[in-house]
Amino acid sequence: MEKSKVTTVGSSVGIVLPKSIQAKLHVKKGDTVSFIETAHGVEITAYDPEFEDQMNAARKVMDDFRNSLNELAK
Repeated sequence: MEKSKVTTVGSSVGIVLPKSIQAKLHVKKGDTVSFIETAHGVEITAYDPEFEDQMNAARKVMDDFRNSLNELAK
C-alpha cells in the first residue's frame, strides 16, 4: 500500500502522487485525473473524456426515466 500526505497548495489542498502511482495511472504533470466514488471508497483514475461522455448520457437517461426506473427496481 502506498501512502501520500495531504498538503497545502495555495488556498487549497493537494496530494502528491508517488512516481510508482503516476506510472500505474499513466499520468504526468498537467494531466487530469477523475475521482469515482465506489463501494470501497474513492478511486482515482486517469481522466477519460469518452467515459465522461458516457456517464453524462447515462445521467440524462436516469433523469428522463426516473419514474420508470423506480418502478422497475421494485
